[in-house]
Amino acid sequence: MTANRRRGEIAAELDGQTYRLCLTLGALAELEAAYAADDLGALVERFSRGRLSALDMIRIIGAGLRGAGHDISDDDVRGMQAANGATGFASIVSDLLTTTFGTAQGEPSPNP
Repeated sequence: MTANRRRGEIAAELDGQTYRLCLTLGALAELEAAYAADDLGALVERFSRGRLSALDMIRIIGAGLRGAGHDISDDDVRGMQAANGATGFASIVSDLLTTTFGTAQGEPSPNP
């Protein structure tokens, strides 16, 4: 499965299967509602603090999976496994957020 990063897609392995994830506008609206965020800026601020809970990771990965067309609930994500455990989940979330919103301020761009 090929992910198109220019379209905001990433590929991630969960439960030994490769999935495409994408935070579409619908997926972002889902996250805004889950966090009672007024706008995308509030979501970016929340996620850029560098302190995400396990529930945050479940919600973000779930929204990304649904945004890419998978019929997977947050409860399904709760039972999934990623390579390297919690670190693997954190890497997936980091990659998805960076692909969606770009690099954080002060970080070098991957394409100089």
